[in-house]
Amino acid sequence: MWDCGLLNGTGQSADQEACQDLHLGLSVLALLYLAVGFPVGLCYNALLVLVNLYNKRSMTMPDVYFVNMAVAGLVLNALAPVYLLGPPNARWALWSVSSEVHVTLLVLFNVSALVIMYSTTLLSLDYYIERALPRTYMASVYNTRHVCGFVWGGALLTSFSSLLFYICSHVSSRVVECSKMQNTEAADAIMVLIGFAVPALAVLYALVLISRIRKEDTPLDQDVGRLDPSVHRLLVATVCTQFGLWTPYYLTLLGHTVLVSQGKPVDGHYMGIVHFAKDLSKFLAFSSSFVMPLLYRYINKNFPNKLRRLIKKMHCGPRRCPPDQTGVQQVMT
Repeated sequence: MWDCGLLNGTGQSADQEACQDLHLGLSVLALLYLAVGFPVGLCYNALLVLVNLYNKRSMTMPDVYFVNMAVAGLVLNALAPVYLLGPPNARWALWSVSSEVHVTLLVLFNVSALVIMYSTTLLSLDYYIERALPRTYMASVYNTRHVCGFVWGGALLTSFSSLLFYICSHVSSRVVECSKMQNTEAADAIMVLIGFAVPALAVLYALVLISRIRKEDTPLDQDVGRLDPSVHRLLVATVCTQFGLWTPYYLTLLGHTVLVSQGKPVDGHYMGIVHFAKDLSKFLAFSSSFVMPLLYRYINKNFPNKLRRLIKKMHCGPRRCPPDQTGVQQVMT
């Protein structure tokens, strides 16, 4: 993934040495992620999905969004070894620029990124709805399948235009209709708009509304059925973490698009900086696949109880386990 080929032939030995040092540092980070972050993310994302699917009756709408983020995290975990270990040159034919496999991996990465951002956005908006209208049953999972279909289907639909640019840029020599759609920078600009700008505005709007409601002291705040304070902490941690880890990636896409759209030849030194920033930001994006389930594990106080019930069920096997009074009470609540 890390390459200093853009600086070859520039005659700047200092830049070459600095690039080699950065190349070494990023390689160490990549190996550290594959050794620690990859198994942790794989384990906790799988546990998050299994635990919530086993405890369907006690799931809330935030749990549904975190399940979607966990599935997207599993996809990112599967893509991480290819991105972090695959060199972008012809030494590995699978990662060649004209390879359809490259386009497929890019499609999966973009769809997963959109699912993560959209789930975070919908989590913020739903939390505001529940704060404003606590008796509307928005936290139920009656429409769980529809919500999951909406998130993943929406990600596929909204990314279709940008994916079309990516595909045409790789197979343009074979399809005549793609002769005018060979600009991958246009696809990057679309991804920045639909994958970052729109969700960021929606989350900011939701947080402003939530902050106004929290400042107001209304009779509804005395209801027993109000949301647990840990849900608000989980929301704030999720928003800050997701946008903190994904913002550099989208900013580098935007910066690269602006540089190329100027139509002027870009010096190899600056292009090397852009590609280094792009690689580093993609590494941060991959790290969200194991950071998010850890946040969910330690902030959501209901997850340990759900996990214990799942382990107890697995321990009982085909035998009928005694009823769990804690779980029954949670379901009734």
